[in-house]
Amino acid sequence: MFSKILIANRGEIAVRIIRACKEMGVATVAVYSEADKNALHVALADQSYCIGAPEASESYLNENRIISAALLAGAQAIHPGYGFLSENAHFARLCRKNGIVFIGPDPENMEKLSDKAILKELISETSLSVIPGTKAVTSAEEAVKAAQDIGYPIMLKACAGGGGRGIRLIKNESDLEEAYHQATSEAISAFGDGSMYIEKYIFPARHVELQILADEHGNAVCLGDRDCSLQRRNQKLIEETPSPAVQKEQREHIMSLAVDAVKKIGYVGAGTLEFLLDKDGNFWFMEMNVRLQVEHCVTEMLTGIDIVKWQIRIAAGIPLNFNQKDIKMSGSAIECRINALSCGNLKMIHVPGGPSVRFDTCLIEGTVVSPYYDSLLGKLIVYAKTREETLRKMKASLCELVIDGISTNIEEQLSLVEDERFTSGKYDLTFMGNR
Repeated sequence: MFSKILIANRGEIAVRIIRACKEMGVATVAVYSEADKNALHVALADQSYCIGAPEASESYLNENRIISAALLAGAQAIHPGYGFLSENAHFARLCRKNGIVFIGPDPENMEKLSDKAILKELISETSLSVIPGTKAVTSAEEAVKAAQDIGYPIMLKACAGGGGRGIRLIKNESDLEEAYHQATSEAISAFGDGSMYIEKYIFPARHVELQILADEHGNAVCLGDRDCSLQRRNQKLIEETPSPAVQKEQREHIMSLAVDAVKKIGYVGAGTLEFLLDKDGNFWFMEMNVRLQVEHCVTEMLTGIDIVKWQIRIAAGIPLNFNQKDIKMSGSAIECRINALSCGNLKMIHVPGGPSVRFDTCLIEGTVVSPYYDSLLGKLIVYAKTREETLRKMKASLCELVIDGISTNIEEQLSLVEDERFTSGKYDLTFMGNR
């Protein structure tokens, strides 16, 4: 096991990882930008290093400065969290070159699986059904021809995409060329890679994902499904597990297929397989995230398994000490993402409490919410024995959560969990388009 880990991230996920390390008896090293010098993750870590200006490109995306901090601190491993460098194969190789363990898949596997067009080819060789689509297309003209073969409507997606960026819904050919150039430009800006691919648009559908843990000894388990269908512009707002749209036998079947697929492609670490669930109950594989997901904690609440700790153990070569039969998925858990709608100084925060209520955040009184980073302030997660009880608990918790000094989406989240379409469990990806 590692004795010291550097966390190459900020915000609530850096705090989350530091807490896991402390519980494991592992020393922690924080890195921070000039804008984050008074941040909670800096105060909680055993050591901390400023690595640059507020802009992410000058700090949290500066690979050499992060490696230098790790070497200076004597860290044996780096946990990238999510976002920033978490799916950067070049950074994973740089860690290896400097004798540091990257907590995630090896760079070769990451590079292969992060290209969504290549990944779909690999998954098509397993028992999972893949959404009909193309390999990477390199021009608008090639995209037009491919779309004609597939048939409209289609989804145009960035091969290196994530977080809802570089995605366009195209309903007819007249919109494709302009959308192609816009999506390519967005993908280059976000990921440094403008390659795109096309897939058939499945409608209506729900977004359902499966959480996987796999070690280097050939063991793999699925920790169940998460329904992430409540989104705005491809950005998730609420997640829940288990999905109210998936029956027990159906869930067990797709989980078994997912475990087999992960073993076949040789994946090691924590990962998520994402699917579209159509109106007939068919799962269509979309993509795989080869990192920790923002919404991992809703699965932790349901199963009682600490995914972050197991990420660290797997990276240290420790085998999983449980199997699929040990996974208990009783009850219901829901997560609401709490986002900032403005910048400023946090004057006061009150966090709800009680059994099975969790708020993962980096906020403390005096925190400065700056314009440089993602708007996520925290994640409110609740668990109960039934979905009905979980919904009541989430409403009560949202009413109790107070964040003063900046504008947030707490009121909107309360309206969403009270919406009859959500409480009935009969929602899909069109939900926010109808509000």
